[in-house]
Amino acid sequence: MPSPTRSTRSRTKNPGSQSALRHLNQQRIIECLLAGPSTQAELARQTGLSTATVSNIVKIMQDAGLASTEPITSSGRRALNVRLNSNGAVAVGIDFGRRHLRVVLASLSYHVIAEESVLLPLGHHAEEGISAAVALLDRLLAGSGVERSAVVGAGVGIPGPIDRRTGTVAQGAILPEWVGINILQRLEEALDLPVFVDNDANLGALSEVTWGPHTGISNLMFLKIGSGIGAGLILNGMPYYGNVGITGEIGHATIHEHGLVCRCGNRGCLETIASTTTMIELLGRGEDKPLTPEDIVRKALARDSATLRVVDDAGLAVGRALGNVANLINPEVIVVGGPLAGLGELLLDPIRRGLVRHAVPVIGETTTLTMSSLGDRAEALGATALVFQHAGIRRN
Repeated sequence: MPSPTRSTRSRTKNPGSQSALRHLNQQRIIECLLAGPSTQAELARQTGLSTATVSNIVKIMQDAGLASTEPITSSGRRALNVRLNSNGAVAVGIDFGRRHLRVVLASLSYHVIAEESVLLPLGHHAEEGISAAVALLDRLLAGSGVERSAVVGAGVGIPGPIDRRTGTVAQGAILPEWVGINILQRLEEALDLPVFVDNDANLGALSEVTWGPHTGISNLMFLKIGSGIGAGLILNGMPYYGNVGITGEIGHATIHEHGLVCRCGNRGCLETIASTTTMIELLGRGEDKPLTPEDIVRKALARDSATLRVVDDAGLAVGRALGNVANLINPEVIVVGGPLAGLGELLLDPIRRGLVRHAVPVIGETTTLTMSSLGDRAEALGATALVFQHAGIRRN
């Protein structure tokens, strides 16, 4: 399976101080313990640190509740076995959106330690978003009392295709200001952590089979409807990335051959009909202030006739596109996420009608369509799961 986009460059730090050196050494020990418990002697051999240094760091970790120890007999000799506690290693999940940033800290036991989201200005550049992510991460670490050396890595979701050959944001991203930037390299430099970058819809799919209620599902599709429309795929129990990593671009499936010109250059793409941007444009005429996706949800739940019509048209178009995909991959479950999740059946019903109409009957009848239960946290939670997945940690 192609691995999530990850820099292969060596990450070396200038210690700068004894404290920084200790944190670096602690990180090395944590990385060894992620594979399982080890004796202090084994840790010394694996890390190249002296036994005295390992002993001192293990005691610090034990006092901080990051690790626990127990005496054992190894090769006929007494030894001290070291085990990483469930909160002894932390993954960071970062979700960049067109207008938002969310950062989550999660423990090995898949427990959310801290999380926060902030607004970003529309049209923000990569450096602006990255700086906001660094500041928010530092704030969460300080507020939760988590040492930076306990962070295993950061998973990052981007609303657009990632070229896995280069680690750059490819054409077609919802953040056009980020296109062509080696986002992987910039994030590792800014965060000073191992970084794993993926498309946000892919992370939404991963979150559903790790954090969500679909842990036993082997064939799942996560559809994110927002400013753009994208899909993440779990096929035969594994994330599917295709040749260069650009999959699930269902938002650019042609629905009306002579429709509106899409930002991708084609005409009549699904995004020109069913994205929140299009819905806002249709419903915003005559409004005193710009509408938001939350306004669409509120107006639809209030049974506003124009909003219900726009949602129904969008749902039917989405269902048509899903029918073609379902015919191809035959998923067991399709999960719909994004800022319109609060619409529930008001959106699912027209999607279901479109799916059943355009899918082979037996596929339409046996494909479960549901809303995500993770809300706007799905992508950030999936990003933390991406880190644990790389470390070989599966949720029990």
